[in-house]
Amino acid sequence: MLGFFEVLVMLIGCGILLVLGWIGLAVSRTARDRMLDAAAQYERQRHLDLQMSDVRALQAEVTGRIATLTQSVGERFDSLQNRVGDGLKENVKETTENLSKLNERLAVIDAAQKNLTSLTSEVLSLKDVLSNKQTRGAFGQGRMEAIIRDALPPNAFEFQATLKGGKRPDCIIRLPNDPRPLVIDSKFPLESVTAFRDARTDEEKKLAAARIRTDISTHIKDIAEKYIIAGETQEIAVMFVPSESIYADLHEFFDDLIQKAQKQRIMIASPSLLMMAIQMLQVIVKDSKMREQAHLVQQEVGRILEDVRRLNERVGKLDTHFRQANDDVSLISKSTDAIMRRGTRLADMELDSPNTELAKDGTRMGELLPFKTVE
Repeated sequence: MLGFFEVLVMLIGCGILLVLGWIGLAVSRTARDRMLDAAAQYERQRHLDLQMSDVRALQAEVTGRIATLTQSVGERFDSLQNRVGDGLKENVKETTENLSKLNERLAVIDAAQKNLTSLTSEVLSLKDVLSNKQTRGAFGQGRMEAIIRDALPPNAFEFQATLKGGKRPDCIIRLPNDPRPLVIDSKFPLESVTAFRDARTDEEKKLAAARIRTDISTHIKDIAEKYIIAGETQEIAVMFVPSESIYADLHEFFDDLIQKAQKQRIMIASPSLLMMAIQMLQVIVKDSKMREQAHLVQQEVGRILEDVRRLNERVGKLDTHFRQANDDVSLISKSTDAIMRRGTRLADMELDSPNTELAKDGTRMGELLPFKTVE
């Protein structure tokens, strides 16, 4: 049997072995845990590296896309900038052209405004003229004289002429081949027309219209009685209205006066109508002058025809002389041809036996010569 001490040693050794086993087991577990932790850490690091690699690849892809996008945006920005620049240039060009056209239109408007200003002043001066009876009469007379002087020769008209009865019309026009002149009166009553235009109420217009009918009817009657004289003047006379607008008002509002004037054989004429009538008279005057000179033209044509007849006779005589001279020249040519032929025969002849020798053509010398040989 073992002793206590041995048992104790054995127990102590077992305890030491257990402790050492436990320590080895603990150490083994710790080392394994460390290896597991290291493996896990390595795996995590590898996984992290893979993720970082993916991140770097994604970053590179994103960077490339950003660069491409930046380049595209830059190109589009440059294109947009060029388009904006071209658009601005085009807008500046169009704006410049529009401003130039606007300046031209402003110049036209300025000129029109100046014309309107001058026209306004002329209208005001015309109003001043028409407000005075004497100046109004002179104005109508002046317009009529200007129209007639511009179209007719001086011997075709006369102002303030005196008729046989002592009447003095404003103008007479002498017609060709007719001793009766055409009378033109320029003293148109404008006071009532001015009152009609200035009327504001219906009552004022009615009174002014009645005054117009009275004044113009009286004036038509005076012209018909004074200037339509049988055998001395034409059967119609002209009442000159120195304003186109007044003439239009008469036709628009007072047609009864127009018809009354026509019945009295009075022609109401505005400046344009008088100008047309004077131009027609100008054509008539020119045609009359041409007809007056027609007989002179006929006489000259007859003389020219007589000269042509004499020239034809002389040419015929000269032609006869030429034909006779041509015949004489033809006869002379025939004679010279005959002389040349005979001279040629004489030159070719043999003179040894002139009376018996034959010529080359078989005729004898005696037969060839028209004369006898003198020995």
